[in-house]
Amino acid sequence: MRYFNVIFDTWKSRKLILELAKKDMQMKYLGNYLGIFWAFVHPTIMILIFWFVFQVGFKSMPVDNFPFVLWLMAGIVPWFFFSDSLSSATNAITDNSFLVKKVVFRVGMLPIVKITSSLFIHLFFIVSLFLMFYFYDYDFSIYNIQVLYYLIATIAFVFSLSLITSSLIVFLKDIGQIVSMVLQFLFWLTPIFWSFEIVPTKYQLLLKLNPLYYIVEGYRYAFIYHEWFWQHKYLTVYFWSFTIITFIVGAILFKRLRPHFADVL
Repeated sequence: MRYFNVIFDTWKSRKLILELAKKDMQMKYLGNYLGIFWAFVHPTIMILIFWFVFQVGFKSMPVDNFPFVLWLMAGIVPWFFFSDSLSSATNAITDNSFLVKKVVFRVGMLPIVKITSSLFIHLFFIVSLFLMFYFYDYDFSIYNIQVLYYLIATIAFVFSLSLITSSLIVFLKDIGQIVSMVLQFLFWLTPIFWSFEIVPTKYQLLLKLNPLYYIVEGYRYAFIYHEWFWQHKYLTVYFWSFTIITFIVGAILFKRLRPHFADVL
């Protein structure tokens, strides 16, 4: 149970984490004329490009009687959050080496600071999702509130992974490249652009082992299919079991490597 102390420490330090996350966003775009605005421009342009290619170019048909752009947005918005937060959290320790060398600073907070920084942008796109569905004449539904549950699930999963990747990258710089490659692989392995229904039955269970399947489809359950997460109890149990095991492994690894961070950095 002692490995779960990081959760309580994070909650107690929530004000500091928010301040550090704000500064992280400001520093990331320091010197740019448009500043933080760029954080919203990049994913927006990517979404518009994907929409133009698949909706206008390939003339993609509605998926399950929903406009393709809505179906796509519901899947790609959580992916952007996962990808951006994991990439930045992986480098949380190496990017803040000056804080690591301070004995009084809780280094375990650094990954969650990066995740919180990405969360600000993600909340903007969640609001955009609601506005797009409203624009297409889809009213608010009680099912929509469970987007908060899937958001918490995503944060928990990313944080668990980042404990591992942020610890290892201090000693093995190649971890950053490995994470980038894995993210590219997962992008196409996760049903973001393609419907899960086109997958042959014999391969469906294998693809469901990808934790991102649970998150991406979860956002669609909240916005499109209107199903509760407990209706998929086996997937829910699997996802949280996988996340908890990853967290324990990450917490053990982080704790054992933490005393050597300052020496290497």
